[in-house]
Amino acid sequence: MGVPFPVLLGVGAALGLVVVVQSADLRLPGDATGYEPDQPVAFSHQKHAGELAVPCLFCHTGAETGRAATLPPASTCMGCHQFVRASFAAVRAEDDLAKAERRDPRPVTSDAIRSLYRLLGRDDEGKRRPGAPEGEIPWVRVHDLPDFVVFDHRSHVAAGVACATCHGAVETMERVRQVESLSMGWCVTCHRQESGRVLPQPVRGPDGKVVSPTRALHPTTDCSVCHH
Repeated sequence: MGVPFPVLLGVGAALGLVVVVQSADLRLPGDATGYEPDQPVAFSHQKHAGELAVPCLFCHTGAETGRAATLPPASTCMGCHQFVRASFAAVRAEDDLAKAERRDPRPVTSDAIRSLYRLLGRDDEGKRRPGAPEGEIPWVRVHDLPDFVVFDHRSHVAAGVACATCHGAVETMERVRQVESLSMGWCVTCHRQESGRVLPQPVRGPDGKVVSPTRALHPTTDCSVCHH
């Protein structure tokens, strides 16, 4: 006795769905996990935050004092790269070559720094070109929450939440990508798990005296706090 065609059709559709579920990158609408856009400057977090151990707050200065962590202005980059134009290895290689050729070393500027200078209207030595406007870096935002979501960096930093909790191990990334969904469910789950966690930082009164050696966290799950 043969199997009825509707049954065969249903089984085939189910098997096809299984294949799609196993092979596709399924996610809810608005989930930008894995988003890794090209940036106007080839900035390596692996080099700066990893190898050089530059603190997150050195560039993202607003995380402690404001709602947004802020993207670094050109002045932050030029504070270092006015003088640092290439890797130590590249500079050392030019020095060795200059000695072998019995000449003075030439200035060395990497491709990444050269592209930074061009954006800012500077020549290959970092000097401003006559008449060139003072530019800024048009960074592409990676972690971008909807307009109806209120997220305040300073309250999370004050609660001892590490940058990697939301942003992942950026010190291992050549180019930053979004590693968490940043969905409402993801945030609420974290708030519930963190409730009652005790911070080692003391609580101080208005006069600066310690009134409690530790403090416990009580993250809210009230809708109106993040959606007002």
